[in-house]
Amino acid sequence: MSSAFSRRLPLLLLVSVLLALVVYLQWPESVTTKAKHQRVVSVKTAVIAQAAFKDSVEAIGTARANEQVLITSKYSDLVDDISFQDGDIVKKGDILVRLNSREEAAKVKELEANLAESVAQLNRFQDLFTKKATSKSIVDQQEAKTKAISAQLLSAKIKLNDLTIKAPFSGMLGFREISIGALIDVGDVITSLDDLNTIKVDFSIPERYLTTVSVGQSIEATNIAYNEQVFLGKVTSIDSRIDSVTRTLKVRAEIPNSDHKLRAGMLLNIQIIRNVEQILQVPESAVIPIEDDHFVFVVEAGKALKKQLTIGRRHHGFVEVLGGLGSGTEVVIEGALKLRDGSSVNVLEK
Repeated sequence: MSSAFSRRLPLLLLVSVLLALVVYLQWPESVTTKAKHQRVVSVKTAVIAQAAFKDSVEAIGTARANEQVLITSKYSDLVDDISFQDGDIVKKGDILVRLNSREEAAKVKELEANLAESVAQLNRFQDLFTKKATSKSIVDQQEAKTKAISAQLLSAKIKLNDLTIKAPFSGMLGFREISIGALIDVGDVITSLDDLNTIKVDFSIPERYLTTVSVGQSIEATNIAYNEQVFLGKVTSIDSRIDSVTRTLKVRAEIPNSDHKLRAGMLLNIQIIRNVEQILQVPESAVIPIEDDHFVFVVEAGKALKKQLTIGRRHHGFVEVLGGLGSGTEVVIEGALKLRDGSSVNVLEK
């Protein structure tokens, strides 16, 4: 028996080594698999809730000042005084520039003296005519002369007044284009003036939206300079014609702009609000499309559970929930690609 055991000993040792090798090879895989199931994924979540859903028409338009003009001179003359700086806010009637007006002022005084003398002479002739000491034709001639001088005086005063250039309306001035002592010609640009308290914006929409747009309708405008800030306005007019080439309808809206954040020439993204309703919404980042179906991961008791839902309209990063989930459900919006059904999750603070 001892001899038989000795013969089997090498075989037993070989079997033991093989068993140990199999256990060694299988052990890391089972540990890895177990660790994999115990891995906790950090995610961010949001709660499905009722929110306002805006049915809107989108368009692009360019901002225009409510009133805008280039300030020019009606006469050619030297610049005597400049009363503004670049970008000044002025009121209607504020003096901007004075041109050389000494010659015109002297002419006005001369005509005033001539008119006074002519009026006095006319009064004397009228007294003489009353006393039948002169003829009616002399009185008529003097009256015509007086009216002519009066007309010349009015013309001279208007020209003298025009040599003082004033703001035609309240607004913001642009860059100054002249200097004191410069000789400016008729039509030379002195500066620009924009009334920015109200911004007008013209934009075009497809003709199929004609029946859904009306005067007084609310609009929302955004610009890249102000990130997500929204400027509110209203439709003020709709063109009477549809462009026969582009088949679009031109619409004009006005946006209050008392803080002067919007400037003429800005590109504005416009949304015409047609209808606002309260619906159940979920962030678009939470929805996972698989073929024709849509899923989200719902967080319950520290686990991520895969749920199917029915979606509707999309608007600005949100999706309408038509079925499958209810209000108050917590869904994963970041980290969903790392999840499997039943994965343990750690919800990060928002």
